[in-house]
Amino acid sequence: MSDEAPEQRKLTGPQLARAALDAARAAGRTPSTRKRLGADGKPRKRGYSGAGPDPRDPQPFGRLIRNLVEDRGWEKTTAEATLLGSWDRVVGAEIASKCRPIQLREGELVLQAESTAWATQLRMLTPKLLACIAGELGSNVVTKLRVHGPAAPSWKKGPRSIPGRGPRDTYG
Repeated sequence: MSDEAPEQRKLTGPQLARAALDAARAAGRTPSTRKRLGADGKPRKRGYSGAGPDPRDPQPFGRLIRNLVEDRGWEKTTAEATLLGSWDRVVGAEIASKCRPIQLREGELVLQAESTAWATQLRMLTPKLLACIAGELGSNVVTKLRVHGPAAPSWKKGPRSIPGRGPRDTYG
């Protein structure tokens, strides 16, 4: 064994720490001046210091989702989903209670009114509805509006339908 081993065994606690620090200084590397290396082996820049904001800080969830939507180009899709999902907020509670959106495809919104009178009223309100939707979600989300009246049962479809005048023939 060497002569150093018995000396190191004698050192304990603060004496051992002091000896390690002296050995590091003698080797030319002090812990305070040691450079941190990045993944590429080059010294890292120390750009992040202090309590100021930086990109590594936690971000609000809404901002992260907005950035994701913008990066992926999903603005139009999210606007369409917002229109269909929050219809009463976009057009108002009164109009939303009298009609519902059925389909939105290629800028054409199809509405179904609860009565034929409301279908006529909504057709007259089309410019106002388009302006309301454009103000809330953007101008290119809905470009055309089609309004249908209430859906009636169809007597012309099914396995037992026959050609002819329709239900008047069956109620003799």
